[in-house]
Amino acid sequence: MSRPATAMLLAAGRGERMRPLTDSCPKPLLKVQGKALMHWQLEALQRGGCEQVVVNTDWLAEQIVQANHPPGLALRYSHEGHDFGGALETAGGIVRALPQLDEVFWVLAADVFTPGFEFNQHAVERFTASDKLAHLWLVPNPAHNPGGDFGLQMMADGPALALNLNKGDPRPRFTFSTIGLYRRALFEAPWCAIAPGNPQGVKAPLAPLLRHAMDQGRVSAELYTGPWTDVGTPQRLAELNT
Repeated sequence: MSRPATAMLLAAGRGERMRPLTDSCPKPLLKVQGKALMHWQLEALQRGGCEQVVVNTDWLAEQIVQANHPPGLALRYSHEGHDFGGALETAGGIVRALPQLDEVFWVLAADVFTPGFEFNQHAVERFTASDKLAHLWLVPNPAHNPGGDFGLQMMADGPALALNLNKGDPRPRFTFSTIGLYRRALFEAPWCAIAPGNPQGVKAPLAPLLRHAMDQGRVSAELYTGPWTDVGTPQRLAELNT
């Protein structure tokens, strides 16, 4: 058997806000500066030492499978649309792909443009040596998410903690970049109630799992200030290609 994958690329979204561009082309294959969005991410993973990547699919999955992907990468697929008739959301999709993933693995979205982000092995080793279930990269809030997602608390004796801030908490929030390192345990009992491998195709978001783990001090985080764009609208795509 081949080695477990060390990364999962989320590519199952329909891209409704990107229509009509995504009516005939899956969002991960839309091009930024002449290169498919997902290829920016795959090449960055490869530079960081990842050789095995799981890609989940739904809309126009055959185009993703048949695309001319960067050479040297072993891509595997979790065909949520084929198996269950639609995407399983982030947590549901990760649990479905978990049998193909390593004990520690990266997760990132195929539709986020981060040309300078480094998926380095030092970050993996640091996270593996910790007791955390996830390590997230947060970014300054973009115009489309001014309220942010999670707080950040600096620690004197270790990595900063991600905070699940209650409504009305005055501490600043930052936006989740979609890039994170995870331990398999977060997607298994007792943290996650979905059966191993998600045989029933349960749809489940990731945020509740993360917030629960944050409340137990089990999620670390850091702020990334390099170029980052959530390519969620045709206008943002056009701006990147200007």
